[in-house]
Amino acid sequence: MSRARARNLVVDGTRPDLTAEDDVTLQTRPAPQGVLTGTPVVPGVGTGPVVRPAPRPALPAPAGDVPEAGRAAERERFTAASAAVADRLAARAAGATGAAAEVLAATAGLARDRGLLGAVEQAIAAGSPAPQAAVAAVEQFAALFAQLGGVMAERVTDLHDLRDRLLAEMAGEPEPGVPSPEEPSVLLADDLAPADTAGLDPTRVVALATRLGGPTSHTAIIARQLGIPCVVAVPGLDAVAAGTRVLVDGGTGEVVVGPDPAAAAERTEAAAARRRAVESWRGPGRTADGHRVEVLANVQDGAGARAAASGPAEGVGLFRTELAFLDRETEPTVEEQAQAYAGVLEAFAGRKVVLRTLDAGSDKPLAFAGAHDEPNPALGVRGLRIALDDPGILDRQLDGVALAAERTGQRPWVMAPMVATPAEAAFFAERARTRDLVPGVMVEVPAAALRAEQLLRSVDFLSLGTNDLSQYTMAADRLSAELATLTDPWQPAVLDLVARTAAAGRAAGKPVGVCGEAAADPLLGCVLVGLGVTSLSAAAAAVAGVGARLAAVDRGACEEAARAVLACEDPASAREAARAVLG
Repeated sequence: MSRARARNLVVDGTRPDLTAEDDVTLQTRPAPQGVLTGTPVVPGVGTGPVVRPAPRPALPAPAGDVPEAGRAAERERFTAASAAVADRLAARAAGATGAAAEVLAATAGLARDRGLLGAVEQAIAAGSPAPQAAVAAVEQFAALFAQLGGVMAERVTDLHDLRDRLLAEMAGEPEPGVPSPEEPSVLLADDLAPADTAGLDPTRVVALATRLGGPTSHTAIIARQLGIPCVVAVPGLDAVAAGTRVLVDGGTGEVVVGPDPAAAAERTEAAAARRRAVESWRGPGRTADGHRVEVLANVQDGAGARAAASGPAEGVGLFRTELAFLDRETEPTVEEQAQAYAGVLEAFAGRKVVLRTLDAGSDKPLAFAGAHDEPNPALGVRGLRIALDDPGILDRQLDGVALAAERTGQRPWVMAPMVATPAEAAFFAERARTRDLVPGVMVEVPAAALRAEQLLRSVDFLSLGTNDLSQYTMAADRLSAELATLTDPWQPAVLDLVARTAAAGRAAGKPVGVCGEAAADPLLGCVLVGLGVTSLSAAAAAVAGVGARLAAVDRGACEEAARAVLACEDPASAREAARAVLG
């Protein structure tokens, strides 16, 4: 079987393009031995037998046209299935927090997307049975999203997951997804839909590795929130059979097939000892020689903020406000927004809270705002650009923040996403200051990093969003397994831009934080401090690990590690250079 054909295997486990010879090749290929290596994303060690996602529903065979008299029933059959799937996903979103809540809400919104539903209903009206119509419509949208690339390609996995849930619902079969193993196990998969990842139980799934995905994919982000050791983009993973005992090291990126039991036990115990040391850290954030670094949490709603506030997080470095807007046909009112924001401010009363204004568009479209049918949404109308086209949306959101601030006695910081020019920074800062809010902007676009000095003339702080900064700097889809090395936050070119931004903040006497996934990596967090970053904001589950690692090194070592990393040519050598200095 050619490498090209192997790459064309679909993610959900069906293999419609394989010949019988290909299938025999897959079945008779020997399982890999030794160590497979991928991209590390969540530190920690987990070992156990392999479990894999349950088989997805078989795609329906072609069928003849439904007589016109039966088409209304087919439409009702599909409508009921889509409503049931959307309701289940929305209910899970309501019971989740953080990134899990966002991706579940977004997937629920996809199940209610008028364009997708309209395409299915149009096919049913032309005579297709409901299952075949759903498959055809999903593939139409999946092909479009894959062609667009960038963050839109992420929705292909979501679409295939939605298709399978719809097919199962229409067939009266159990909902597809990840099994709940009876003993602690390691989950291996080609890729996982966000709805599957968000539902993982860390006491049963003790580690996770995928053949596809990148370090900033939703799978990686949710695994970090749940504290599950995770490695992505692992070649050869598909040949490891269910039941095989493996060890996953989320710090080194290794998947050890058939590990020596004594060595696995030693490695697992060492990781457990490190975890116990981490759990004892209570802050505040500082290096061993007393250099102050704020260690903050990323949150998405009041429930997530209350959970984060019960731990060692000093405040909130990134409050993603999208949850109040997603899965809605109309814009939330100022009062509705104020109530949502007040929940987070109350959880961290008297402490720093940084709200990011609406970061929608691209992979998080809104029914009531932004451009639609863009040729390249990842480079289109998203983030602050929506407000540039319709300032009222931003003004009403800032009114909601100001109302929440008044009710809670807080003075929150606010920052705008996807800022590219000094003029955009000034546009945002003027609106925030008129409401007595502390203005800042996100640095996610290379142009913003290169002009950080000019941005800081208008705003009081900068926050680096390393997920998008990596993608835009390296011109690489952050969800592509083939390009995972390029979108690794350890890329020296990306860290050059971090260093430049931090230097601008130091010269202006203004803080520069990092709130992307890079801030959740304890080793990289030390490097970022060495580059001049003043705060690190990560998923609540990662806060203690970052703080404990900082507490074990002094500022001089962080700066030495930063210099060593910037002299490297690739992420792997950058990691090794940092370890050589920091241990």
